[in-house]
Amino acid sequence: MRPVALDAMGGDHAPGATVAGAVQAARNLGTPVLLVGDESRLKAELDQHGPLPAGIEVVHAGDAIGMDEPPGMALLRRRDASVVVSMDLVKQGRAAGVVSAGNSGAVMGAAVLRLGLLAGVDRPAIAMILPNRHGRVVVLDGGATVDSRPEHLRDFALMGSIYAHCLFHLERPRVGLLSIGEEPSKGSAATKKAYALIQESQLNFVGNVEGKELALGEVDVVVCDGFVGNVVLKAAEGYAELFISMLKQQFLGGWRRRLGAWLLRPGLASFGRQLDYATHGGALLVGVSGICVIAHGRSSSAAVESAIRVARDLAAQGVLQELTVSFHQLAASLPQGANRAQLQSEHRF
Repeated sequence: MRPVALDAMGGDHAPGATVAGAVQAARNLGTPVLLVGDESRLKAELDQHGPLPAGIEVVHAGDAIGMDEPPGMALLRRRDASVVVSMDLVKQGRAAGVVSAGNSGAVMGAAVLRLGLLAGVDRPAIAMILPNRHGRVVVLDGGATVDSRPEHLRDFALMGSIYAHCLFHLERPRVGLLSIGEEPSKGSAATKKAYALIQESQLNFVGNVEGKELALGEVDVVVCDGFVGNVVLKAAEGYAELFISMLKQQFLGGWRRRLGAWLLRPGLASFGRQLDYATHGGALLVGVSGICVIAHGRSSSAAVESAIRVARDLAAQGVLQELTVSFHQLAASLPQGANRAQLQSEHRF
């Protein structure tokens, strides 16, 4: 089993939470981890965890990109940053995938620069996994491409369908396009054109869906612009935290409610885990030539452990291979020397 490369300097609580999450992943999951970052700081953190499980290795990186730094200039000037070194480990074949809770713009930029895009892909997308009434739904883009063109949304639909096929073992995942109404005439100009492009594809396209469908579970994949997707994700996280806190307040009002909470404790704990981002670990950056999992910036050690599990499992499931084959076929179908942006809007899957 190849290890997962962890950007140990990335995240609001790094390197404490990242090192603890790596140790837990090696101990609980048996997953080897390459801890990438300042060697002296990482070894000092590891010393706090007593006897270490097998599979933990430190790879030195002499720099790190801060959470609030502009990623473009930082990536150009700091080639020894932990997120860049982590990507290189995947490119070299030393790691099966990379996990980072660091600056998301830097993670995406490093992935594109060091791993490259899959043949046929113009823009990457963050594929989020959200719970719904019937299980889970893949939502993309979660913020990688904020000004998506119609052909980008069509590509996201294909990537999301492949991802859902691998994750949920669905033969033909149902794909919906997020809009302000179900009618094809509703939405922005880009959404209307994307509707026509996806409808012409061979995907199982069910048409436009409204925001409520993410929770009701009538589709397996929801496609949207990265700006919209990121707002959806942050709003969902906020309401999940609000709902849990309101529920806790209700159970504090008197002994009857406390008794009810005690009786319902196993079910409430399971419910809470479904809404907790730490359980899901992170989101796959689809469209790049490697497994790259972007974790939440405020990831705890439990969330880091989950993200490592996600990266390990995605590598084992062959998600990257399926994406590579599908988009290689698309690229091969385009005439040599043609303007790809124009052809993308005309090509039919």
